[in-house]
Amino acid sequence: MPLHYLALGDSYTIGEAVPATGRWPVQLVHQLRARGVAIDDPQIIAVTGWTTDELSAAMDAATFTPPYDLVTLLIGVNNQYRGRAAGEYRSQFSGLLRRAIALAGDRAAHVVVVSIPDWGVTRFAREQDRDPAQIARALDVYNAIARDEAGRAGTRWVDITPISRRHPDLVADDGLHPGAAQYTLWTDAILPAAATAVK
Repeated sequence: MPLHYLALGDSYTIGEAVPATGRWPVQLVHQLRARGVAIDDPQIIAVTGWTTDELSAAMDAATFTPPYDLVTLLIGVNNQYRGRAAGEYRSQFSGLLRRAIALAGDRAAHVVVVSIPDWGVTRFAREQDRDPAQIARALDVYNAIARDEAGRAGTRWVDITPISRRHPDLVADDGLHPGAAQYTLWTDAILPAAATAVK
């Protein structure tokens, strides 16, 4: 039987402004298959603009077929964009993480948490006259929380934020979301953790 993969997130997981083949969960499946892993296409629960509580509400209404052999979670940029408190993020993120682990059959090692990229380096942020240093500081706080919660829960952590900062021009036509080429770099970073998770 092929393995089952659930991807939870927001615009970065659904691949806003890129073709479906450019989404990193889709690229990840292709990479795993190239390594000989029999795995289904990803089930993606993600919508552009979602915050942690909005993802949780969508999960309440979604149909799942657990246990999943791989679950990825990337969420929080819209919490930061809306100026929400870090404490609220920790509480809601830890709840999502518990749900992700449960959907993985209570196997924490099959869950991969992916860091939030830094949108402050993008053309969109410049055009909006946003302070990139302030955005970076806020996202660093959010990512420290996510990394801490991932470690406490025994899940895997992949930090793609430095990639987003090194490649501010690898974005889609909207000037904000990553392009397929940047998602390929993310996939390369996520692949080792995902491959180990599904072994």
